[in-house]
Amino acid sequence: MRTMRSWFRDTTGGLPTTFWYLWSGTLINRLGSFVLVFLAIYLTQERGFSASQAGLVIGLWGVGGAFGTTAGGTLADRWGRRPTLLTAHVGAAAMMLALGLARDLWAVALGALLLGMFAEAARPAFGAMMIDVVPAKDRLRAFSLNYWAINLGFACAAVLAGLAAQADYLLLFVVDAATMLITALIIFTKVPETRQAGPAAAATKVAPRGALRTILSDRVYLGFVALNLFAALVFLQHISMLPIAMGDDGLSPATYGSVIALNGILIVVGQLFVPRLIRGRSRSHVLALASVVMGVGFGLTAFAGTAWFYGLTVLIWTVGEMLNSPSNSTLIAELSPAELRGRYQGVFSLSWQIAGASAPILGGLVREHAGNDTLWYGCAALGLLTAVAHLVSGPARERRAVALRRSGEALAPATALRAPEPVEA
Repeated sequence: MRTMRSWFRDTTGGLPTTFWYLWSGTLINRLGSFVLVFLAIYLTQERGFSASQAGLVIGLWGVGGAFGTTAGGTLADRWGRRPTLLTAHVGAAAMMLALGLARDLWAVALGALLLGMFAEAARPAFGAMMIDVVPAKDRLRAFSLNYWAINLGFACAAVLAGLAAQADYLLLFVVDAATMLITALIIFTKVPETRQAGPAAAATKVAPRGALRTILSDRVYLGFVALNLFAALVFLQHISMLPIAMGDDGLSPATYGSVIALNGILIVVGQLFVPRLIRGRSRSHVLALASVVMGVGFGLTAFAGTAWFYGLTVLIWTVGEMLNSPSNSTLIAELSPAELRGRYQGVFSLSWQIAGASAPILGGLVREHAGNDTLWYGCAALGLLTAVAHLVSGPARERRAVALRRSGEALAPATALRAPEPVEA
């Protein structure tokens, strides 16, 4: 008992009150994150759209997210973290209700685009506010707790969404919008503005001109981003094509919710042990292994037909996700020059947004024209090819990381984005 109490104190103690309000908002928001989990089922079963049309709608969500991430980061720095968060959450709640009431394909597509824009605009402001309020020595602990809340909320939401969908699909949109408004209320009443103003802000180092040219000429980093894009194309099929495949096998939305909840449960329980497991090992080898495991997990979906088999595939590719995350988080920082860290992080985040837009469209087209099995075999093949590419490109990445450390340009490791999770991811 004393050991558990000491572990709990070391994990949660000493963090600012504002952080815990933000953490609570994250958990509440994720507990209501029903719609994206069940959007593919809703569009195909309730609205009668084809798999490719459903993929297009989910893809537009990702397109909106790409614009939202860019705009949200700019507004957070120029306008402020708090007003950006409030606008994003209230706007996302309104768009969530509009999407639930939309009937025609064009209206659903437009609603998904705007919803993705507002929802993703909150992410840069939230991350900036977390860094503002949490001291540097506690940030890794704080981001880990926030990551834990995200996955706990996702696991619970997947189960609850399956039950709510059996009653009324509109209920999914209403509850999701309500959690966004509750989060906005917490920010409005409890969270102050954290952006620095005046001389302190003016003293902040600004990236030099030609930053975009510098990033575009950094082949090592762009290669790393491209490999993350390929991995994300595989990983994000669990949002779009997996629920459709399970529906074809006669499995209910509630079953899909229970199966996909295994992803969050395993991360909540197992992620605590992964850093120790991979400590001291080659990051390129770990990333290659993660790609193989994810590819195998999604590839086995071609043979699934029952709930337990689908659950097994989810557990397998979740292990790959858990291996991928910590290695990515250290590499992003170590490959980023200090004065361009924000822009480098933005380019990496953009790979998730591109995957979020293209994965459902490509998955829907492959499934519709080549068949369900071809889609999952393709995921396995892409995972294996990505693993080989990590092994080939790994030494160059490590040489660059060492060079940046020696020149004093690299920053300490930072927590990488998910999906989204998708993701983020």
